[in-house]
Amino acid sequence: MQRTSSASALCLVAAWSALACNRTPEPTPAAERPTEKTEAAKPAETPAAVQEAAPASSAPAAESGAASATPSAASSAPAASSALDLPPSSAAKISEVPKGHKKVVAKPVASVVPSPDDPLRGVFKLETAIAGLPGKGVLMADIKTDLGKLECELFADKAPITVANFVGLARGLRDYKNPKGSWVKAPAYDGTTFHRVVKGFMIQGGDPEGTGRGEPGYVIPDEVWENAYHSERGLLCMANRGPNTNSMQFFIMDGSAPHLDSGYTIFGKCGPESVIEKLASVEVDGDRSVKPTKIEKVTIRRAK
Repeated sequence: MQRTSSASALCLVAAWSALACNRTPEPTPAAERPTEKTEAAKPAETPAAVQEAAPASSAPAAESGAASATPSAASSAPAASSALDLPPSSAAKISEVPKGHKKVVAKPVASVVPSPDDPLRGVFKLETAIAGLPGKGVLMADIKTDLGKLECELFADKAPITVANFVGLARGLRDYKNPKGSWVKAPAYDGTTFHRVVKGFMIQGGDPEGTGRGEPGYVIPDEVWENAYHSERGLLCMANRGPNTNSMQFFIMDGSAPHLDSGYTIFGKCGPESVIEKLASVEVDGDRSVKPTKIEKVTIRRAK
């Protein structure tokens, strides 16, 4: 019998307790992973999932909102950023299909049903997120950790909904539910950790609970743009529990993973590689960091 990973164990616990667990992807596609021999378990009446970069079941609609097949009017990414005088990001230069990947085409952005108790009813715009930031350069996020500082370019021209959400949470402008279940408006990422690490694949963080089950009380849709390839170290992506279940947890690529293409929103690129190498090289038990690296502060700015 093969040993079940700690992430899989958390999923089983979540399924029995109906706790939503935000999983990130697995290092290899599900079809290529060894089959784990486990006893069949009776599913809970309301299944839950770990939010990671791996395929996972959907969360309860009452908590996270359901996605509609109707495309959202907010799917016009270039128009959204140009209207705010944001210059094109480096992602606009991507044109060739990387080796090992297949062509990625843009998908319409779905509409999601807002959580009934969300103070903003699911509406938080990029113009609100960046209000008051000086400068006219591209949006940047400085992620200060106890292993060094990451500087991340944000692709507001490609994923405006995701960038608005990330920036709003980082700046304390977007209401979210804290681990106690109360809606608050405060910098959401300061003091969180990178709780899940798979060297050569990705580093996941941004969960106030530090378990992978943390949720802000709402979801946002996927934003899959043309030529969005999970092809290199440093790409900043959203973790999810399935289609259109993004919320606050994110991961940073530590290698190429073609099986993630079209399933996870890419909304930025981080560096330097030396810091990513440190973050990916911490001691782990399975895929859980033994001593999770702390995210001390996330600062949003405009590049000069």
